[in-house]
Amino acid sequence: MSKHDAFADVGKTAVLQNIQGTMHFLLRYAPFNQMELGHLAQMVEQCRLRFYAAGDPVVGPGDGKIEHVYIVKQGLVLGQRPALSGDAMETTQEIAPGECFPVAAMVSERATRSHYIAAEDTFCLQLSRAAFTHTYNQSEAFRDFALRGVSSLMGQVQQQAQLQAAETLGAQYSLETQLNILVAANPVTCRSGVSLRDAVRLMHEHHVGSLVMIDDNGYPIGIFTLRDLRRVIADGSGDLQQPLDELMTRDPIHLPPTATAFDAAMIMTRRQIAHICVVEKGRLIGVLSERDLFSLQRVDLVQLARTISAAPRLDTLVELREQIAHQIDNMLAHGANPEQLTNILTLLNDHTVARVIELMIEEHGDPGVPFTWLVFGSEGRREQTLLTDQDNGMLFEAASIEEAERIRQRLLPLARQINEALDRCGFALCNGNIMASNPELCLSRQEWLRRFGAMIQSPTRDNLMHSSIYFDLRPVWGPGEGCRQLQEALLQMIEGNELFQHMMAANALRHPPPIGRFRDFIVASRGAEKNTLDLKVEGLMPFVEGVRILALAHGIDECNTLERLRLLGERGVLKAQDAAAYAEAYHFIQLTRMQLHQRQERDGLPLSNRLDPDTLNELDRRILRESFRQAQRLQNSLSVRYQL
Repeated sequence: MSKHDAFADVGKTAVLQNIQGTMHFLLRYAPFNQMELGHLAQMVEQCRLRFYAAGDPVVGPGDGKIEHVYIVKQGLVLGQRPALSGDAMETTQEIAPGECFPVAAMVSERATRSHYIAAEDTFCLQLSRAAFTHTYNQSEAFRDFALRGVSSLMGQVQQQAQLQAAETLGAQYSLETQLNILVAANPVTCRSGVSLRDAVRLMHEHHVGSLVMIDDNGYPIGIFTLRDLRRVIADGSGDLQQPLDELMTRDPIHLPPTATAFDAAMIMTRRQIAHICVVEKGRLIGVLSERDLFSLQRVDLVQLARTISAAPRLDTLVELREQIAHQIDNMLAHGANPEQLTNILTLLNDHTVARVIELMIEEHGDPGVPFTWLVFGSEGRREQTLLTDQDNGMLFEAASIEEAERIRQRLLPLARQINEALDRCGFALCNGNIMASNPELCLSRQEWLRRFGAMIQSPTRDNLMHSSIYFDLRPVWGPGEGCRQLQEALLQMIEGNELFQHMMAANALRHPPPIGRFRDFIVASRGAEKNTLDLKVEGLMPFVEGVRILALAHGIDECNTLERLRLLGERGVLKAQDAAAYAEAYHFIQLTRMQLHQRQERDGLPLSNRLDPDTLNELDRRILRESFRQAQRLQNSLSVRYQL
């Protein structure tokens, strides 16, 4: 072998080792770990390694249409843009090893809008436009990432969480399954005028638990179930010749075939019904029973909700509450996302609260006064997790101050009984005494209006803090009309008060997201909380409080944060893409928080919102950091909007 050939072989070996080393590096990060190895290898072959000293520009708006995409291999790159409030530059991105830039500009074939600068000595893999295009066309995983950015990785995180839960539960089906897949064809039906005898015979012959009455067009006008039959027999109110029209449930709940198993689960749980009709183009095409849904899915939400609502004693409720953590594991294994999980938790919590109120009235006597049980804060927003305390109050109608005081004195003993019973059920007593047993929170509608008006007219620190709790409210038990009128009046008062809006926006900035200037999270430095951050206060609250003020200022009466974001995007208060980015970031922080609670619950630890970010894998750390960055963007936009 000649010396030239020997050097050539050494060179080929070095190149091969370099390619293998680079692939090994990239396979630690998404989306590269989702790519086919052949596609990744071809991409790596086209990469060049570039070095940038600290402070060196990598690429910027003045460089024209983007010709290269960069992947940080070692070091840190900052993405910076002119601050909205002046000429200074603000960091909008921190790009760590395994992350790419500027992908969106490459896809759009334009110049980047950001200045990318090395924050420290940095090595980047440089991918040319031709190589990027080739990889984009070859790899679906890479193309999805190029089009959707970090948000495309959320599905991977959700899938990991689902698989972890499924390992324990052995689940095989997803709550995203459409009803047209779950329902059997040819539902058993009848027409108006059929007798009870014939209806029961039909159900027996076809081995079904329900019979749907349809009109001449095939539309469901009523449903009769085995539960209805038991009621008729128990009441002794029907004979076998009686027309089914007089015994059935009219106008049964129905969903389209494109609805999901989760949609059906929520309706069954909320209404405590066992059957849902599936209707397409005005015709009945199937009937979904709770047995079809939950024996298949191994999720017994309807049964749990029904048992909670019928619990004969408080001790029974306490025992039932212990099943909820297991249900969350179940739902996660079946593909439920954080929004669905918090909706489920809130729904089960609502059933518990309602039953506690009923049990306390049965045990201690009816006060003889109509009242509405209000919930505030996370429960008011339908955003509860396993860790929750009480934020509640009472609303009633009174014609005068004297009558209000008389009613209050009748209701307060019951309120104390309810608060104490809820504490036994796992809803911790509020340290700030934001509970209905507090005379200041057991008020007539006019008193609530005066209290809310005082908060808005005098936005002191305490009033701002209280408004951030009380202005997310909804009724859980009792008449809902008074609460609706209260919310309408609240929106009218806020809409015309620019000073209060300004002060509330400033209040929304008091919890900055826990991200440092360079890469690291900001964590507690001492005490029992050392090396941890608070996912609720520092992660979720910047979104909750920022979105709340925008919603209230623009007359949106919805309390749920994600629904507020959707409506703000639809109405143009926020750019649609910003609203979507904020929603995805909020989703991820909430998912991380719920997974933390699940681990704590399984390990027998007290529930806490404090997380050590070093316990996260690289993908979760990356998306959590980006999610906090979105919270920072929202706070920056509030600062500019309200000139703070």
